[in-house]
Amino acid sequence: MKTLTCDVCQGIIQTPVSGRTYVHLAHRDICEHCHDKMLMQIKPVIRTRIPFTYDWYDSYVQESIEKAVVKGKFDVK
Repeated sequence: MKTLTCDVCQGIIQTPVSGRTYVHLAHRDICEHCHDKMLMQIKPVIRTRIPFTYDWYDSYVQESIEKAVVKGKFDVK
């Protein structure tokens, strides 16, 4: 049986399936629960970003993930 550990919350992901039970972003494995929280955190910022560029988006997502790894969770406002 394969297991994987979420890099943010350190939770164990049983029988990992990429895209379903975990997501691999910015060289990190993120469980579905943390991925949902990440999207809730960055969505308001993305909607107000003018002009939007994918270079900025990639760096913002990576920065958000690294902050969450240090804290152990995503700060959803």
